[in-house]
Amino acid sequence: MRLALYVTCLVDLMRPAVGFAALRLLEAAGCEVVVPAGQTCCGQPAWSAGNRDLARDLAKKAIAELEAFDYVVIPSGSCADHVCNVYPRLLADDPAWAARASAVAGRSYELSRFLNEILEVENVPGELASTATYHDSCKGLRGLGIKRQPRALLAGVRGLTLAEMPDCEGCCGFGGAFALRFGGVSTAIVDQKCESIAATGADVVIGGDLGCLLNIEGRLRRRGDTRTRVLHLAEVLAGAEPA
Repeated sequence: MRLALYVTCLVDLMRPAVGFAALRLLEAAGCEVVVPAGQTCCGQPAWSAGNRDLARDLAKKAIAELEAFDYVVIPSGSCADHVCNVYPRLLADDPAWAARASAVAGRSYELSRFLNEILEVENVPGELASTATYHDSCKGLRGLGIKRQPRALLAGVRGLTLAEMPDCEGCCGFGGAFALRFGGVSTAIVDQKCESIAATGADVVIGGDLGCLLNIEGRLRRRGDTRTRVLHLAEVLAGAEPA
């Protein structure tokens, strides 16, 4: 099985350890993993900003780089949702690209879903003697149905106890440019998330979208919480600490 690991912009620029952790997990499961050297942005920010021309150009670029692989695996529900659900709509009226967009979308998976449903991974190398709580990202949950899969995988992490927060499905307040345009609203939303995290008594917050995690971690620190660790699912499953 030969697959492309589409690492995402945030992972590449902000926490490369997530990409390396995903790589180790996939290789340990027997996959031949390639990280296409020319990959850049999936185009979601352009799409969200209403720049359809740029979004289409970036989609075509990504499709051309990814279509030769058996699967495309993405350690982000947000980016995976864009590739799976937006690409086919974005290029539906383009005779040269519509079928190619649908083909790539059909072979693209968010990391936890791929590990759980396609590879049927039961044993992971991770070990973490902590109580953790899990944040469900909006796009992964609502766009792709990512809910059960990360929890099933975390059940295999030795020493880990999962304590669910009451609003685990609630937004973290990031939303890309939303946090910049509506800072006050974003802060109020993430404050509620931070309070829910604290109520669980967990010393680790885990999630599958780095954008959410960066927003949560940033607010935790500004609130004076220097204790709670914020980790991507791939880091926990692979037994890696963030760089």
